[in-house]
Amino acid sequence: MRSHVGAMSRRDIMSIAAFGACALVVGVGEASATPEFVAAEMKKLYGDKKATPGKVKLDVPSIAENGLVVPLNFEVESPMTEKDYVKSVTVFADGNPLPVIAAFHFNPMSPKAAASIRMRLAKTQNITAVAEMSNGALFSATKEVKVTIGGCGG
Repeated sequence: MRSHVGAMSRRDIMSIAAFGACALVVGVGEASATPEFVAAEMKKLYGDKKATPGKVKLDVPSIAENGLVVPLNFEVESPMTEKDYVKSVTVFADGNPLPVIAAFHFNPMSPKAAASIRMRLAKTQNITAVAEMSNGALFSATKEVKVTIGGCGG
């Protein structure tokens, strides 16, 4: 049996590291993205290009009775040909801990640019889907979702 007063065991170090990671996650979970934070994230992804409303059909409920499970469906109008297709769709939320909820990538072999997910929303907020086309054009749709209970932040 080895005993060193003041020495930390491997288990002690792992416990401290796990506690620190939990504290970091809890701390991040309490903060919310803001419209400005979402705009900054969009600028990182798309530079100064502006998204034009249209071509993106965003289907989310206006009122989410339970923020823990909110359905989201989207579809982007596109012929999905070699010369004209949707490259990606990124979904943003301006009230969750992180602004990007999901990102989807498509190619000309995709039959259509559409997806369905379930997301967790912390509170009432705007959801925005931005589609980047093969020619670099951006299209978007935004909808407010009112969260009545639950969510990822309380």
